[in-house]
Amino acid sequence: MDNSLHEECGVFGIWNKEISYDPIRSCYFALYSLQHRGQESCGIAVNNQGLISHYRDIGLVQDVFTEQNLKKLGKGSMAIGHVRYSTSGVLNRSNAQPLCIRHIKGPLAIAHNGNIINAAELRNQFELNGAIFHGTSDTEVIAYAITANRLETGSIEEAIKKTMQTLKGSFSLVVMSANKLIAARDHIGFKPLCIGKSEDGSIMFASESCAFPTIGGKFIRDVKPGEIVIVEDGKMRSDTFLCKGRGQMCVFEYIYFARPDSVIDGASVYDARFKAGTFLAIEHPVEADVVIGVPDSGLIAAQGFARQSGIPYGDGFIKNRYIGRSFIQPTQTMRENAVRIKLNAIESTIKGKRVVMVDDSIVRGTTSKRIVKILRDAGATEVHMRISSPPFTNPCYFGTDIDSRENLIACKMSTDEIAKHIGVDSLGYLSIENVQKIASPSNTDFCFGCFSNKYPIDPPKETNKNEFESKIGEQYY
Repeated sequence: MDNSLHEECGVFGIWNKEISYDPIRSCYFALYSLQHRGQESCGIAVNNQGLISHYRDIGLVQDVFTEQNLKKLGKGSMAIGHVRYSTSGVLNRSNAQPLCIRHIKGPLAIAHNGNIINAAELRNQFELNGAIFHGTSDTEVIAYAITANRLETGSIEEAIKKTMQTLKGSFSLVVMSANKLIAARDHIGFKPLCIGKSEDGSIMFASESCAFPTIGGKFIRDVKPGEIVIVEDGKMRSDTFLCKGRGQMCVFEYIYFARPDSVIDGASVYDARFKAGTFLAIEHPVEADVVIGVPDSGLIAAQGFARQSGIPYGDGFIKNRYIGRSFIQPTQTMRENAVRIKLNAIESTIKGKRVVMVDDSIVRGTTSKRIVKILRDAGATEVHMRISSPPFTNPCYFGTDIDSRENLIACKMSTDEIAKHIGVDSLGYLSIENVQKIASPSNTDFCFGCFSNKYPIDPPKETNKNEFESKIGEQYY
């Protein structure tokens, strides 16, 4: 059904000051707050005096973690959690996270958000030396690299530091050893990662700050690009040896991925989306009667467009929130009906009106075309579409599920041709110049590779999302 962007992954970790406090419940509620980042699988790992137990499975947090499954995890002083959308590795239980391993230096649990572009090369080296892998995600490659380096270093943080220097791509990690909780972020800072603290002194890490208030925590600061933050015996210390200054965050965190109430690298996600709509109204003015947004990430940008343009804002759609990403449509007719099941137009807002519809992106154009038809059927006399990002003309190699060039509509058609194809009276995209300004208070620069073909690091010459699932004769090595 969904030809739009997909979420990335969400990670969380907590060290509890109070032994009586339950880190598993904290992790459980925090994952609810991060569920928008991944809806395919989830998991929690808990540390009880150096013994790590875990539970993970395919499905949403509410479905995977029944009361019985939560009790099976027991108790502990530290816990980490993960929600996943697979941009690398197929959907199966073995690829769910956190990934837990045991080796001669002790247990290890890891949760990862990002995409390692040299994972196939590293995995090939490990396998030629006798390594055995149980899943197909690049997270297992990271875990194996940390374990191999731990055998040659004096501490888990030194092993992580050594591993980070061999990884190419994006990674925000939360790692739990027998007695330490560690957060680490790649030196580019592609993916968000932040630090929180509760009144009782518990320390926590999360992909987004929106996870902290849910469990009584308060946002402290972001993990810097290249930084390793270690929590041991309740004391937090930092290693900034790999930090190289300002990072280049994926700009789609502000446009689409993150929850609006999050603050990432010093900038409010809500404010960024409102500014995107403001810039859209300046760049692409139009005479209309009402401005509406496509739920959910288009709503705030639509409000910004309405405020700047002076055109009234209205609720144009009602979203059915009980359809998950597992909703399957085996026939073309069902696929065409799926958008109508997910979105219904509010006819009183639409009928007889010239409508400005704001959305976050157009990928293949299929979903946009169906949404426009819903508005036409509801009686819209004109539909003017405004997109709060530039056109996608290149794939993403660093963890965002943006398709290859041959499947991107902006690589096949001009803006006017796309407008005609999806059935709108006019179409306007936010310029690269202005998308750079939407999070202007932030302390990071941005990656615009999917718009400009200019990436912070060299992309791989060849890429395959499921490179570890090759059939005979199709191996990556």
